[in-house]
Amino acid sequence: MNKSRLKRIGRGIRAKLRVLLSPAMLLYILKRLLRSLLTLILIMTIVFCLSRLMPVEGYYKNADKMTPEMKQAVRDQLGLDDNIFVQLGNFYGRLLRGDLGTSYVYRQNKPVWDILKDKLPISIRLGSMAIVLSMILGIPMGTLMARFKNKIPDHMGTGFIVLIQAVPMVVFCLFIKLFGYQWLGLKATQLFSNWTWEYWILPVITLSLGNTAYYAMWIRRYMVDEGNKDYVSLARIKGAGEGRIMFRHIFRNAFVPMVQYIPSSFLNTVVGSIYVEAYFSVPGMGGLLVDVIKKQDNAMILGIVLIYACVGIIGLILGDLLMVLLDPRISLAKKRGGAA
Repeated sequence: MNKSRLKRIGRGIRAKLRVLLSPAMLLYILKRLLRSLLTLILIMTIVFCLSRLMPVEGYYKNADKMTPEMKQAVRDQLGLDDNIFVQLGNFYGRLLRGDLGTSYVYRQNKPVWDILKDKLPISIRLGSMAIVLSMILGIPMGTLMARFKNKIPDHMGTGFIVLIQAVPMVVFCLFIKLFGYQWLGLKATQLFSNWTWEYWILPVITLSLGNTAYYAMWIRRYMVDEGNKDYVSLARIKGAGEGRIMFRHIFRNAFVPMVQYIPSSFLNTVVGSIYVEAYFSVPGMGGLLVDVIKKQDNAMILGIVLIYACVGIIGLILGDLLMVLLDPRISLAKKRGGAA
């Protein structure tokens, strides 16, 4: 790589940083954060109120062995007899102090964060690997489908997309788990007994299927649209090779609008991990959420929902910023018509 190319790259990076650090962009980010905070408060308020509609026995570890006096002591300790607004205020007061509450059923009298801090990295690792795998498979698949439109690769890719979207995830989980164990020589009880690759590959593949079809479908659609534009016809008239046109022009311009779907795929991964982790016995937050809902451990439910909501909101904001970095023509800090 010559010095002139390095200088161009350096100038491009500095230009993008200036865009991100401009007053207008910082104001946009601040507004997004405030709106996201209001959204988060609304989500947590709804979940909190719904949790109070669940049977009160969910707060007792051994309800059948507790006397009425013991149950009343638990209710007094948790403030369950207080007005709902008082309970909600106490809940947000603890959150402001960084206290997610205490588990009284899943692990009695243990802080929620002490339980989640060991499981959160596992879910992040699983979700990250699934997203990376779906990009590695989905984007080239969609590019190949657009390159050979209405030919065998396109028909095969379309069949894969339709199959993934039409068949429920539970069916894929069943077949992948059934045959995957046999191919890898694993037993169900051995899953995640250690951290070697074979214990990750089945849930990662399962979790990546939906986003793989998602990326392939959208990159194909945008590349086909770009292929019909005038600048592509002009490049062909000038004698540019089809491969150069496809990857240097069509793909680069088609990838920018597809970036807006990355946050959505991120949310799909978060939602899908809840079922996949539970089905494959992954010791992460997804399987834990299913478990604590069954046990009616409301403090644990609120803590997990809070983390999932924060992750989803952050993903949406990062998706917008990524679009600005990839295409300087996009300015999120301006409204239509150029008004600030």
